[in-house]
Amino acid sequence: MTIFTIDTENHIAAHASAADVTDKEQFASEKELAQLAADWPGSRLVDIWNRIPGLTPVKRFTNRAVATARIWRAVESLVSGEHSGNVAPARRQAARKPTRQQHAHTGRKNTKQAQVVALLQRSGGATLQHLMRATGWQAHSVRGFISGALGKKMRLKIESFKNSRGERAYRIG
Repeated sequence: MTIFTIDTENHIAAHASAADVTDKEQFASEKELAQLAADWPGSRLVDIWNRIPGLTPVKRFTNRAVATARIWRAVESLVSGEHSGNVAPARRQAARKPTRQQHAHTGRKNTKQAQVVALLQRSGGATLQHLMRATGWQAHSVRGFISGALGKKMRLKIESFKNSRGERAYRIG
């Protein structure tokens, strides 16, 4: 049976037999640890926990019973050489969602989107008036479609320029 001792600086040591134990406070079970800890301030329990290597430091415990139970499991697992998973649950980072892969847009034919893309692919591009006549949309709808659907969703590089007549025109760059 392993006997544990704790000194005034909150260092815990394990001893194989009672002959090795000095005049320090000693315990051999969770119940004995709880009896010792009954007179200790809560800050001492926190200090003992935070001195045990490999555990996540805490600022306080819910209550004295929780503290002694967790300390006992931690000390017992250190002596046995295995860390139990429920001693100090590590904080886990949220798993990141995999990024969405961009697929080549195949698009349907004979849609207003396909018509607009075809007009914008011409060398001279298309004026706002051309696009409004082809789609039947108002100017603000055409500009919103170019910005949102083509620029942001399809990630096309849209160039805006003024043609030789001074009209606003757009083309895929």
